[in-house]
Amino acid sequence: MLLMLASLSVGRYPLAPEQVYALIRSALGGPPHALEAATAAVFWELRIPRTMAALLVGAALASAGVALQRVFRNPLAAPELLGISAGAALAAALAMALDSGVIGLRLSAFVGGLAAAGLVFAIGPILPLRDRMLGLVLTGVAVSSFLGALLVLVMVMSDPQRGLPAITFWMLGSFEAIAQSDLIWLALGCIVGIGPLWLLRWRADALALGDDEARSLGLSPMRLRLALVAAAALLTALSVAAAGIIGWVALVVPQAARLLAGAALGRLLPVAALGGAGFMLLVDTLGRLIPDLNLPPGAVAALVGAPVLFAIMLRRHG
Repeated sequence: MLLMLASLSVGRYPLAPEQVYALIRSALGGPPHALEAATAAVFWELRIPRTMAALLVGAALASAGVALQRVFRNPLAAPELLGISAGAALAAALAMALDSGVIGLRLSAFVGGLAAAGLVFAIGPILPLRDRMLGLVLTGVAVSSFLGALLVLVMVMSDPQRGLPAITFWMLGSFEAIAQSDLIWLALGCIVGIGPLWLLRWRADALALGDDEARSLGLSPMRLRLALVAAAALLTALSVAAAGIIGWVALVVPQAARLLAGAALGRLLPVAALGGAGFMLLVDTLGRLIPDLNLPPGAVAALVGAPVLFAIMLRRHG
């Protein structure tokens, strides 16, 4: 609650805690507030959408990280493995270069992220390798590198006065363009992506036992992994489309949640989702502590996430 209060108060137009309380109390049926219309507009049209978007994006990224780390049985697995971030970044850069507007940007990023994941799904399993998951990883690395090279070409060819700064800023992440109408599709996307992970939580736990044990329980390990990866791809593409490229959340938060809740997905998933929401809200709030600077969430997430990951590694192996 204190973190949410700080997020609602901090920014270029700071609000006092009593002002936040008065606005919320009035909206819940209390006495009308006596604040200026501009103050109420900042709160309802800027702070509330930004805070809620940070919570949803953080929960989505952390849940995607949990799914991928379970699928690949690797605590360092992250959405970048599947080329989702690279595909979304390339599509968004093209949309900005063509001046497609905010809606075109987000739709392009979402479609680009899912298309990159679909390309990895199509190529990875047909590689002549015994381990299909290794094929997915190698394909994801290759696709990410290729799409990253195309992104560099788009940036070089973009207008250095307008297009290039916009692409660079978006790649560092931003919640500034979030509006109230965006919260609906963000929330629905989180439900569609996290819902299957929750429904498959018991089956996903069987993957930790090995493929032979999973088959003995009547499960298809490859189909189960593809379902989990598809949900993670959806959540990642949704997050990138809403807020740009924000790393570390999907990598660090699941590991911290595993220390608190254990490896069982039934406990790990909700703890990681809540932790991701809180981590993302903290990152966004820290970035707004200096109003004139307004650090992008992607940069702050790296500044906070790297020491946290190092501390987790020391605790786990110390």
